[in-house]
Amino acid sequence: MGEGYFPSPFFTIRGYIMEQLKSSQDYDREYDKKKEKVKQKAPFFYKLRKTHKYQKYFFIFISLMLPLIFYLGIRVMPTLFTFNMGFREWNLLATGERPFVGLDNFVALFQDEVFLKSLLNTFIYIVIGVAGQLLFGITVALLLHKINRFKGLFRVIYFIPYVTSIVAISWVFQWLFMGNGFINDVLINIGLPPQPFLGSPDQALYVIAAAMIWQSIGFQMVLFLAGLGNIPQMLYEAADIDGASPWQKFWNVTVPLLNPTIVFSAIIGMITFIQVSFTQVINMSSDGSGGPLDSTISVVVYIYQQAFQQYDMGMASAATVILFLFILGLTIFQMKVLTKKFDY
Repeated sequence: MGEGYFPSPFFTIRGYIMEQLKSSQDYDREYDKKKEKVKQKAPFFYKLRKTHKYQKYFFIFISLMLPLIFYLGIRVMPTLFTFNMGFREWNLLATGERPFVGLDNFVALFQDEVFLKSLLNTFIYIVIGVAGQLLFGITVALLLHKINRFKGLFRVIYFIPYVTSIVAISWVFQWLFMGNGFINDVLINIGLPPQPFLGSPDQALYVIAAAMIWQSIGFQMVLFLAGLGNIPQMLYEAADIDGASPWQKFWNVTVPLLNPTIVFSAIIGMITFIQVSFTQVINMSSDGSGGPLDSTISVVVYIYQQAFQQYDMGMASAATVILFLFILGLTIFQMKVLTKKFDY
C-alpha cells in the first residue's frame, strides 16, 4: 500500500465488531465453565437460586426447622437432662462430681411412704377430677345447648372461673371451707354439725378436688358444646320416629358421637389435674405442703419439696421420670379404653 492509503471505514467497523463478538464468545465460554464448576460444587444452592420449586421447599424447610429447634431446646433436651439427673446423686448445695448411682434413686422412692402416698393421692385426684369435670361439663353443655335466650351470657358466666387465677380460687375455697367459714355456717343453720373439711385428713383431699372440678367446668362445657353442635339433627329426628326416650337418645346417639370429645377431654383433664394439683394443694392445704398428715400431697408437690426444700435434684428427677411414665401409661389406657368407632 502507498503512503497515502487510508482503510475504508466499513472495514474498520466490521473488524471492530468481529473482535467484540469473538471476545464475547470467549467470555460466554468462560462463564459456562465457571457455572459448571459451581453446579458441581454446590448443586443444591444453584438449583435453589434458579428453580422456584427448590425455593418453595427451602422456605418450608426453614419454617419447620425453627419450631423444631425451639421444641428440641425447650422440651426434648430438658427431658433428657432430667432423665440423666434421675440416675445420679445430685445435690444442689454439693460441689464436685455427681456420681452415677443407677436405680438407687428409684428404689429409694418406692421405699418412701410419703412418695407412695403422693402417688396414690395423684391417682385419686385424676379419677375424681376427670370423672367430675366430664359429668358436670356435659350436663351444663346439654342444658345450654337447649336454651335459646341468653345463651352467650350463660356461657360467659360458666367460663369465667376457668380464666380466673387458680390462687384466687384456692383462697376463696379455703375461706368457704375453713372451720368458721360459710359452709359450716350453713350446716349449723340447718341443724347439722360443723365439719373440719381442710383440717381433716379424710376430707381435705375431696375439698381440693371439688375446687379443681368447679374451675374446670367452663372449659369442658366449651368442648362439649362444640361436640354437640356437630351431631346431625336428623339422627335425633330418626330416634323420635322410632319412639326413643330422652335417655335412649342421649345414651345411643349423643354419647357415641361425643366419643372423640370425651377422649380428648379426659386426656387434657388428666394432664390439667396433675398440673393444678400443685397450686391448689399449696394454697389450700392446712400447712401449705400437702397436709394434714400428707393427706393431700401430690407427686408434683413432692417433687417441689425434694428439689427446692431438700435440694435433692436426683430424687426429684427420679420422681419426675416416674410421673412421666405414669401420665404416659394413663394416656395410652384412656385412648385404648375410651376410643370407639360408631357408624350411623
